[in-house]
Amino acid sequence: MRELTEADIDRKGIVLDYFRRLDSGGDLLELFAEDARVFYPKWGIATGKEEIGEMFGDVGGVVNAMNHDYETFNYVVNGDTVVVEGTSTGETADGTEWRPDGEPGGGRWCDVFEVRNGEIARLFIYLDPDYAGRDTEQYPWL
Repeated sequence: MRELTEADIDRKGIVLDYFRRLDSGGDLLELFAEDARVFYPKWGIATGKEEIGEMFGDVGGVVNAMNHDYETFNYVVNGDTVVVEGTSTGETADGTEWRPDGEPGGGRWCDVFEVRNGEIARLFIYLDPDYAGRDTEQYPWL
């Protein structure tokens, strides 16, 4: 495994700042480039800060609280690309809690960032957006 460069460490720092702001309700948009693109499952791709703000507003409407487990993040850094695998706990807008060791629905995710010139240029979020685990009818194993 190669040693991280100073630029790699800076990129990881921006990514970690994103998660901390996401959990605390801080200003996420200032971390993004003007023409950034963000993908969220079942929402699609948001392009530009205005649309990204709209997307986070929509997604935030289904979540009361969220906390990412920073200490257990698994990072892969390759140039501008930072892949982060992790877990989270939280509560949906209706009060349903999720955790990675709980019922199907929430807690495990993987995000792919591209960080260029100190800004997030691309973020593709891969998770099951059914945090409460209610979408079970179409899955026979549930």
